Amino acid sequence: MRIFGAFAALATASVLIVPGPAKAQLHGGPEWDAGARSPSSAPLPSITPSNQNATLDQLDKILRASQLSPTDRTFYLSVRAFLLSRLGREADSQKDIAEMDKVAPKTWPIMLWSTMPGLAGGGDRAAALRTLDHGLARKPNDSWLLTAQAQVLMQIADFSKATSTLDSAIASASGPIDRRLAVFYRGHANFNLGNYQQAAQDFDASLEGQTTVKARINGDLWRYAAQVHTRQDARGILTKDLGNENLYEWPGPIAKFLIGKMPSGELEVAAESDETAKKTNGKCSAAFFVAMDALRRNDKQRAREQLQLAQARCPTTSQYNWAASSELKRL
Repeated sequence: MRIFGAFAALATASVLIVPGPAKAQLHGGPEWDAGARSPSSAPLPSITPSNQNATLDQLDKILRASQLSPTDRTFYLSVRAFLLSRLGREADSQKDIAEMDKVAPKTWPIMLWSTMPGLAGGGDRAAALRTLDHGLARKPNDSWLLTAQAQVLMQIADFSKATSTLDSAIASASGPIDRRLAVFYRGHANFNLGNYQQAAQDFDASLEGQTTVKARINGDLWRYAAQVHTRQDARGILTKDLGNENLYEWPGPIAKFLIGKMPSGELEVAAESDETAKKTNGKCSAAFFVAMDALRRNDKQRAREQLQLAQARCPTTSQYNWAASSELKRL
């Protein structure tokens, strides 16, 4: 059974896609090492009260198949654990988490990290948080699970609790990959709280060990956004880090715009025409960073217009949506 074909039967409504490099659920995250990539690229179902029983039946049928790979099985188990929690069947949800641990003892927390924030974005954050709590009961203080929990908390704008959760995730990280991930998200929590200096430091720390432009660019861009609000030379620092690089590949045009090598009109064209930009909702990130450039120049009217545009273009699971909403409150 192919994973795409099997899960297509589940998607009776619109779907949310779990991105390959996780794109930090769902936009704007750093390019992580291979070990941090979402193990499955199958679509997550849009689970609603009207389709949840049918979805559960389909999940049951899929999970009865013996030929599922460990990666695919843990993917479906994670979705079913969420759905069972949503239905109030917490004991059964816990059993699915235990089965995930049995099937993939080393990687099941990464799978939960890759699916729960996206499922939460469908509207039931409480079920996602309960499912992650079941995971943490089985593996206390796991960095991947804590980071996922913080991502869901940021969807409901609880940035203070997200910060403390990410402090714990960083303290318990088992390696550089999950530590960078947690630090990157703490940068977002601090940014939304208006703790811009701490946010800039977190984004800077998330770049540690990253040597390629592809790996560094999102951390660089978010560090710029934080430094716009500090006494640091945001444009100068970004230029020093990326100014001599080939920035044609998205989101490179955003950096070209921010360092003064591309006008905003060309950036808009790139956001609408570049294939990668179209796949990753480049118009969302473009609007946000045009607003950040306007703030750097103290053009508050332009910034407000672009932040409102980012709010409209970016999904509620996106860091750009959170940041645009927080920035508008402070303008």
